[in-house]
Amino acid sequence: MVRIYLSMDYLLLFIFCFLLSAVSTTIVSGLAFKFKALDIPRDRHQHKNVTPLWGGTAIFIALAIILFITKDKLLVGELNIYHWLGVLAGALTIIIGGMIDDKFNLTPVKQLIFPILASIFVIIGGVSIEKISNPFGGVLYIPAAVSAIFIILWLMGMMYTTKLLDGLDGLVSGVGAIGAFIIFLFTITTRWFQPDVAWAALAVSGVLAGFLYWNWHPAKIFLGEGGSLLIGFLLGALSIISGGKIAVALLIMGVPILDVAWTIIRRLLAGKNPLKTADRKHLHFRLLEAGLSVKQSVLVFYAAAVIFGLSALFLQSRGKLFLLLILVILIILGLFGFNWLDKRTNTR
Repeated sequence: MVRIYLSMDYLLLFIFCFLLSAVSTTIVSGLAFKFKALDIPRDRHQHKNVTPLWGGTAIFIALAIILFITKDKLLVGELNIYHWLGVLAGALTIIIGGMIDDKFNLTPVKQLIFPILASIFVIIGGVSIEKISNPFGGVLYIPAAVSAIFIILWLMGMMYTTKLLDGLDGLVSGVGAIGAFIIFLFTITTRWFQPDVAWAALAVSGVLAGFLYWNWHPAKIFLGEGGSLLIGFLLGALSIISGGKIAVALLIMGVPILDVAWTIIRRLLAGKNPLKTADRKHLHFRLLEAGLSVKQSVLVFYAAAVIFGLSALFLQSRGKLFLLLILVILIILGLFGFNWLDKRTNTR
């Protein structure tokens, strides 16, 4: 039986994070206008007005302030200050790179530098994966070198998932808030009790919810390059420092991950660079073409994150693996369905 321990401190933390993030977003929005870090509407964009970027900066500022004020809450478990500093240094690196890119439009190769450095900072901080659960029983012990390589690949994968997913107002920030909240629920249960990680996860969820207030359609501010990467980085880092809950993160982000994987494969098969090419064949765009509104399309992703994420709360390792397989099958069927509709439309 899974029991969840909640206290008034958690409610106050979420409210404070929400309000702080909403305020910091307002301030950063004004700065983005002042320094002309703006998104100008183009052909494939959904918005019609000039919109400030640097939303990720507002999220980082709010999160850094709250974690500094409540740093004692982060040191009640097995993690030390260097683990958290590694994660924050990585997050700051992403934000700096994102602000530069939003202003000067870096090439894809130069954009890669900052996510890679961010992943390395996490490893330098001492974060590692010593073992993972074997779905068929027991545990698998991971050598240090393999752990470092896996962490870099995992964080890069999560960052570029949220980066490529960032196509509709409120999509990434909302899914990120849901994902962080589900990790919070996992880490305050009797089975996986980690109050330090739970505190950080709830703080992440709160600041993302506060930002979502301004990012909900029609958005008053966008995440920008740094923000879209930051959310994937934070979810990836939380899933690692919470004891390698990779399966949980995969279920929460399952639909976006599979959509991005298919996008990369599709573009490679077409002989295109997946990071340089832009199109409207992402799942969220296909939902729009199917007749859903922006808000309805975003809510579909929210529902998937909630359903699959919460389902993992009550499953053992083998059950999570089975649920992942179901998710993969559903996405494949959906992709075949959209391709069939494309061919039928073209034939007509």
